[in-house]
Amino acid sequence: MEPAVNDRPLTGRAAFVTGASRGIGAAIAVALGAAGAKVALFAKTGEPHPKLPGTVYETAAQIEAAGGQALPIVGDLRDAEAVTAAVDRAAAEFGGLDICVNNASALDLTPVGEMSLKRFDLISQVNLRGTFATLSAALPHLRESEHAHLLTIAPPLNTDAKWFDGGPYTATKYGMTIMTLGAANSEPGVAANCLWPKTTIATAAVEFALGGQPMLDRSRKPEIVADAALAILTKDPNTYTGNAVMVEDVLAAEGITDLSEYAVKPGQTEFQPDIYVD
Repeated sequence: MEPAVNDRPLTGRAAFVTGASRGIGAAIAVALGAAGAKVALFAKTGEPHPKLPGTVYETAAQIEAAGGQALPIVGDLRDAEAVTAAVDRAAAEFGGLDICVNNASALDLTPVGEMSLKRFDLISQVNLRGTFATLSAALPHLRESEHAHLLTIAPPLNTDAKWFDGGPYTATKYGMTIMTLGAANSEPGVAANCLWPKTTIATAAVEFALGGQPMLDRSRKPEIVADAALAILTKDPNTYTGNAVMVEDVLAAEGITDLSEYAVKPGQTEFQPDIYVD
């Protein structure tokens, strides 16, 4: 049975999602496809990784299974020319671009003084420069849309000094937030918002960089972020912009307060607070 039109609120819209081979990016991309959007996926993983699940092609297959249209593109966010080419290709094949989701990030909480310059270059090139490259490539197309949305997976600017211990990474994530909120001011007609979960999310980054299976058991599924992202991306861009909001608050505003289905471990009631969340 075909879904009703109002069950697919993004029918005809075109989206570009970074870091869409697994985790939060993949979940958002699939949610967009299920809502009727045409979705371009940009990620490094085209071939199966020995340790990490998911490829951009697997996400594309999930989008199509959900009834959406997918355009998988393999590329490195650190390559600005590749990013621009991917965004322009998506806009050309889809007949424009309405949504850009900046999800891709590299996680490393090593403090300043201990982090190598090579590692700092990696996280800053992916997180900060990569977001800038994607925004820069997407904005000319978004300005032509009457439903233009930028959404960045980045935290509200929490200035409690305890969060500065992982200073290099924090600087890049806060930079992503600042750039996005800056676009909200400088780009009339383009909604620009940031989204961040209150709890850790079950991703490869959490598993390998933060706490392994015990941390995953205290986390929520990526779909909770995807559902909040979809709530934002279906809003009127002229009235909802310039926000750095928490996933759970967005869902609560939509009347969704029972979050038990998102628990990785069924019945779990205590969750690991995410970084930058007091």
